[in-house]
Amino acid sequence: MQTYLIEKTENSVKLGFKEANLTLITPLMKALNENPDVVLVRYIDKHPELQDRVLYVETKKGDAMKAIEDAAKSISDYYTVN
Repeated sequence: MQTYLIEKTENSVKLGFKEANLTLITPLMKALNENPDVVLVRYIDKHPELQDRVLYVETKKGDAMKAIEDAAKSISDYYTVN
């Protein structure tokens, strides 16, 4: 799965996913929804063979990209075997 930045504003970010794997995106959305600074998490899935899937994240304060990084780290920590 390849991730790329579509659009970034002061408090939002849109990421595109080539050959998206919902096994990763679903827990990422769950972790983002648990962040009190995140106001909106939207997964946009049109026809997968015609358009890449998109994740939209908006925060009320702070950087949306940082919120995604924190959520990804949280997921990584959860699934890491010690």
